[in-house]
Amino acid sequence: MDAADVVDREGEQRFELNSDGKTAFLTYRKHPDRIVLIHTEVPKELEGRGMGGKLARAALDYAREKKLKVVVKCPFVTEYIKRHPEYADLV
Repeated sequence: MDAADVVDREGEQRFELNSDGKTAFLTYRKHPDRIVLIHTEVPKELEGRGMGGKLARAALDYAREKKLKVVVKCPFVTEYIKRHPEYADLV
């Protein structure tokens, strides 16, 4: 399972990753020029599998592809960007 398995549920404004009947997600709000990354949630049963990182990477790659600036409200994504400075130019 990798970031390619992440699904953008545009109507619900969240990226999702499913495993073992459970869903991890990253909520967002999209604007014409930016995307606001709000909250990452990984069910306890899925913790430790890198799912939060996969969601963050998919959201940031989406923003880069769509040429959107990123506003980060989610502490997990903030830490992810600190560990992956190749995304720092988006914020």
